[in-house]
Amino acid sequence: MRKFETLLLLSPELASDAREELLSTLTGVIERVEGNVLEADHWGMRDLAYPVQKFMRGYYVRLEFEAPGTAVAELERIIRITDGIFKYVTVKLEEAK
Repeated sequence: MRKFETLLLLSPELASDAREELLSTLTGVIERVEGNVLEADHWGMRDLAYPVQKFMRGYYVRLEFEAPGTAVAELERIIRITDGIFKYVTVKLEEAK
């Protein structure tokens, strides 16, 4: 199992219950491919440096999880087809020394 981190930029128009439902869906995808979410860090509403889909604010969430390498492709596929997620980036975290 490898450690990954995904940073999500969510629409500022999403209500808090809709955000939680969206994050539970993504957590379910990770758990379905035999991974587990280590941390879900809500950074909150932040100003953006440039407009994204005509919005100048966005809600940031950082997911840290352990999963097989193939899980990233499935997670990103679900992210791309989900409404309310403007941008995302996934990186592999360095192994502990």
